[in-house]
Amino acid sequence: MFAETRRLQRPDGATLAWHHEPAIGATRGVLLICHGLAEHSRRYARFAAAMAVAGYHAYAHDHRGHGETTAPNALVGRFAPRGGADVVVGDVLAMREMARQRHGDLPTILFGHSMGGLIALDTALAHPQAFAGLAVWNADARGGLRVPAAKFILKLERMFKGSDVPSDMLPRLTFEAWGKAITGAKTPFDWLSRDEAEVAAYIADPLCGFDASVSLWLDIFTLIGRLPERLRAAAPARNLPVHLLGGSADPATDGGASLTWLGNQLKLHAISNISTCIHSGMRHETLNEIGWETAVSDFIAWCNRACGRQGGKGGTEA
Repeated sequence: MFAETRRLQRPDGATLAWHHEPAIGATRGVLLICHGLAEHSRRYARFAAAMAVAGYHAYAHDHRGHGETTAPNALVGRFAPRGGADVVVGDVLAMREMARQRHGDLPTILFGHSMGGLIALDTALAHPQAFAGLAVWNADARGGLRVPAAKFILKLERMFKGSDVPSDMLPRLTFEAWGKAITGAKTPFDWLSRDEAEVAAYIADPLCGFDASVSLWLDIFTLIGRLPERLRAAAPARNLPVHLLGGSADPATDGGASLTWLGNQLKLHAISNISTCIHSGMRHETLNEIGWETAVSDFIAWCNRACGRQGGKGGTEA
């Protein structure tokens, strides 16, 4: 359980549900958490508590179409009728501004898991001045031919079915394929973690595992497809510390290969302060995996280096 839950009103009528775990003891910085596809931010309470003990104010909000966030034009599984990628990036920046108003100019780390990693990556590359560091975990930002191919499939589905309905093809190419990649799997979601209790909790959670809409999948591939553009304009981000993490048994990231690829791409564009770790045996949800404590401990050490001595007790509580 998070210590605090509130709502953030957005200009277009959306109400972002967000949760906060306050820093304990000497404050080092702020952590903003972006959750993944077909889940929600309350699942990050244990992670937030560990970060709070380390001196970080941890915030996690539900993206549109997820969790407890509501929007007049975004049903479950949908970001927005149009321009959803920009809309969710705008929400992250709104959370960043809210945290600044509450805590002053404490250094802020932007963290994203899976789809949330794509959102965090896009946000930080476009607005590097807003963050002291970027963490992308378990995300596949590789583009290439798969982006136009996926968009072609999705646009055909949109033509015949509409954009608000779940995609038929993309779940087969992603969730279903990843589930089949796990030898001896007991459930379709064993690709998430080796911890059977965590998988069971995901399956039992009514806010998890829903089918994403055609429009949301299109927005995801928009985020992936514009990475080259972000990298070409990445000069202001060249000093941004980046933390990349994956699992060697994660079918959603080709055993972590997508994180290694992303690190190489960042280096090619002069972003060289990169830490990449591929954890042996781990599947997709590192924070819900066996051995998650080691990954978080290492991440805290990285955050401390990224924030340096900028942290303090500045700012006010709302």
